[in-house]
Amino acid sequence: MAHKIGVIGDKYSVMPFKLFGFDVRYGMSARQIRDSIEQMAAEDYGVIFITEEASEQVSETINRYRSRIQPAIILIPSNAGSKGIGKKAVQKNVEKAIGQNIL
Repeated sequence: MAHKIGVIGDKYSVMPFKLFGFDVRYGMSARQIRDSIEQMAAEDYGVIFITEEASEQVSETINRYRSRIQPAIILIPSNAGSKGIGKKAVQKNVEKAIGQNIL
């Protein structure tokens, strides 16, 4: 069974993902972003991409899903550029998986 993929963030950062058939949700306020994550999780989305700026507003919601297999919440840079938050999360997961930071 194929799972759906969602993207959450500001309009200009996530609009291009529509070209790939992803479910795109625009969210600027913490409530909109949180509601989108909760709704996508309830609807069995496999992956949710979220911009780093949006993730900063709902870190407690994202942390709640970190220990779950699904949905995988992946931080991506916005059109304004990367803040390095997503890269730090990947480094932390790699270090946890193999015992050292190889990145």
